Amino acid sequence: MLSRLMSGSSRSLEREYSCTVRLLDDSEYTCTIQRDAKGQYLFDLLCHHLNLLEKDYFGIRFVDPDKQRHWLEFTKSVVKQLRSQPPFTMCFRVKFYPADPAALKEEITRYLVFLQIKRDLYHGRLLCKTSDAALLAAYILQAEIGDYDSGKHPEGYSSKFQFFPKHSEKLERKIAEIHKTELSGQTPATSELNFLRKAQTLETYGVDPHPCKDVSGNAAFLAFTPFGFVVLQGNKRVHFIKWNEVTKLKFEGKTFYLYVSQKEEKKIILTYFAPTPEACKHLWKCGIENQAFYKLEKSSQVRTVSSSNLFFKGSRFRYSGRVAKEVMESSAKIKREPPEIHRAGMVPSRSCPSITHGPRLSSVPRTRRRAVHISIMEGLESLRDSAHSTPVRSSSHGDTFLPHVRSSRADSNERVAVIADEAYSPADSVLPTPVAEHSLELMLLSRQINGATCSIEEEKESDASTPNAAEVEALGGELRALCQGHSGPEEEQVNKFVLSVLRLLLVTMGLLFVLLLLLIILTESDLDIAFFRDIRQTPEFEQFHYQYFCPLRQWFACKIRSVVSLLIDT
Repeated sequence: MLSRLMSGSSRSLEREYSCTVRLLDDSEYTCTIQRDAKGQYLFDLLCHHLNLLEKDYFGIRFVDPDKQRHWLEFTKSVVKQLRSQPPFTMCFRVKFYPADPAALKEEITRYLVFLQIKRDLYHGRLLCKTSDAALLAAYILQAEIGDYDSGKHPEGYSSKFQFFPKHSEKLERKIAEIHKTELSGQTPATSELNFLRKAQTLETYGVDPHPCKDVSGNAAFLAFTPFGFVVLQGNKRVHFIKWNEVTKLKFEGKTFYLYVSQKEEKKIILTYFAPTPEACKHLWKCGIENQAFYKLEKSSQVRTVSSSNLFFKGSRFRYSGRVAKEVMESSAKIKREPPEIHRAGMVPSRSCPSITHGPRLSSVPRTRRRAVHISIMEGLESLRDSAHSTPVRSSSHGDTFLPHVRSSRADSNERVAVIADEAYSPADSVLPTPVAEHSLELMLLSRQINGATCSIEEEKESDASTPNAAEVEALGGELRALCQGHSGPEEEQVNKFVLSVLRLLLVTMGLLFVLLLLLIILTESDLDIAFFRDIRQTPEFEQFHYQYFCPLRQWFACKIRSVVSLLIDT
């Protein structure tokens, strides 16, 4: 009896798994789930812990053993989706950015969205002009430390905070000036609301960049926003397509296709290449979910989508949540006392070191930081120049998709940052972090190799640490190896076509074999089934049997006998 109880308890323990979910303030929520628990169960536990009702904007992100990011599907088992060894680690993040975050019903929802956008700002995903950056940072400062107090906040107090990937002294002074003079008296809730209103006007609001290459082999980032599909290159928006213009999303292997229908029945197909087939499928699923959430009027209009036109090929996926319009209508019906928000106990971010009160980065000299900041912040004004109605070009992508190296030479005063494609871990933010210092040096070196001119500040900085000829040659070889390592889009297209043709031939041969087997059963077997009997009694079948099949059978029998006799004689 005791052994049975012990074996039963051990089996129950084997069916339970520990899950740790990292929240937006970098605190952790740990729970235990059953082996067959669905994603919806874990998500509901989190929302109950956070006292969150407007939960449709959020999701749970995880990384599989192959380092590919995924959104947890709520209709499937958590354990089967993660495919890794417990304990499981995931992240709670904003999945669908609200089109108007200021219109959210509850303050707790706005606060969580505020935390997400603050992370986006730090990691270089939310790009803006220097003036906008200073205002956003001042709102964060006001929300976290309150009004300026000369006794508590000495000179240079804003440098204790890390709002962006890089800071400059000028920007820190501007942040402190706005905080002192313009935001006095604002409560944390008011500052967060003003922060959201300002962030929502920026062109890269809600951007979740997926690294890809265009048909010319140039690096690009694809993203889905509340307003449509966006393509970024060199941190300039080269394409913006509204959701009502997107007719179809499809992928095959590493190739992603976007079908666009614009005015005057103008149809365009945009093609991009993801790093891996898994990344391409993740991109496709994100596009399907975002299109359904922002475009449809009702969740009853959601349909299962296939990645291919052929029934025997491709993946099938269906968005399982509510759409944005339904979420807004449901939020309007919320009637409860506003839940208490604990802002003071925020833990310093692991992915954003010193985002609250930690020391500022000191691994790079201040002159270096200032020049890098100029390249990141002041050169991003070009993003605000283009409107949301940027047309899609149906001509060759070669004119539209310009490499960052070329675009950076256009104006030495307007230099842009690069959203880096770095490895993602659950401890980091949802999206890739900005370029590291060695990546910036590699970019500078690649420009020198390609014959591009550097800015004056870059030349001054490179004088102190100019690599020797051997290092330049070695790094140049690495760059050439990286460029040669990617097979051309034309070769990939040919391989895809050959595989499609082979697959079609195999399916055709299979169908012919099944038909031949059915014909033999009809003509040679004695199965007395009503279906077979009705077919045998039709005049057409009798005519086929006596005029074609019997002579063909006799011919095959004669040939087989002749071959057998020939083998016996030899």
